[in-house]
Amino acid sequence: MGNFLTLFFFKHKHNTTHIQPHKMEDIQHKMVAVNGINMHVAELGKGPTILFIHGFPELWYTWRHQMLYLASHGYRAVAPDLRGYGDTTGAPTNDPTKFTTLHVVGDLVALIEAVVAPGEEKVFVVGHDWGAFMAWALCLYRPDKVKAVVNLSVPFSPRNPKFKPVDALRALYGNDYYIIRFQEPGEIEGELAVWGTERFLNDLFNYRKPEALLLPKGIGFGTSPNDPLVLPSWLSKEDLAYYTSKFEKTGFTGGLNYYRALNINWELTAPWTGAQVKVPVKFIVGDLDLTYNTMGAKDYIEKGGFKKDVPLLEDVIILKDVCHFLHEEKPDEINQYIHQFFKKF
Repeated sequence: MGNFLTLFFFKHKHNTTHIQPHKMEDIQHKMVAVNGINMHVAELGKGPTILFIHGFPELWYTWRHQMLYLASHGYRAVAPDLRGYGDTTGAPTNDPTKFTTLHVVGDLVALIEAVVAPGEEKVFVVGHDWGAFMAWALCLYRPDKVKAVVNLSVPFSPRNPKFKPVDALRALYGNDYYIIRFQEPGEIEGELAVWGTERFLNDLFNYRKPEALLLPKGIGFGTSPNDPLVLPSWLSKEDLAYYTSKFEKTGFTGGLNYYRALNINWELTAPWTGAQVKVPVKFIVGDLDLTYNTMGAKDYIEKGGFKKDVPLLEDVIILKDVCHFLHEEKPDEINQYIHQFFKKF
């Protein structure tokens, strides 16, 4: 990443007044007490705040490329570890009912209020995977807190009053579907203990099939714990080591609880059935992403359903030959898309 920033700096030296390249060691870390938990927050830069919300199995670290780039372009990048993740503490991981969208959005609203500059009432938001899911919820519950959103991978998912999500997914994809396999507390954790943290992370980061992710009992991704690790092109040994060290410390239960709260979310969000997201949005997805290839997703995104539910959707970008972790796989493009969009506001 350092090389990219150096190149960028020289390419734009006629405009150096605005470009102050940052390095990873410039990122500052602090703990913020929010909504009954202690949230670990990474931040960098000065200017309008961008709140980065990570997914599974990720951490604040997933946004390292975006933080360096946007902080160098006059923004303040703020990236927490969500409840149940990384160095954030205090969430009861033995209770999945404490991981609903209402809890997580409560954390984020309290964080926004704790970190924004005086007079700054709204923030920019970037979300990926579960972070996108939570960004949509933040926009539904507290649009007064959000200037504009760039969401990656996961489109808005309108509540269907007829079907609980877990039941619908089980009917569609069967019991080996990853979200169904994640439901029973302790079960997948037991298998992950056999696979090992590093192997599970490596296999998931490497997954590139544009189809439903199935994890048959005892088989997982079909690799053996003894197979050599082959890193995806966008992930370094140091990156994998960082993720591994954090998840070895916390386990995966905190992150898995987001999946275990899906049906509870459905029950709690009945008042928002039919509600629209009324915040300016840009949406980016890779054409190999399993979310884009989930049943009905392409039609929803491309044939008007998405725009109907998110009337201020300004742009949908579908990246060719790009998979789920697109902000790490194609950081330069994603950085520029985010920057171009937020400049308008």
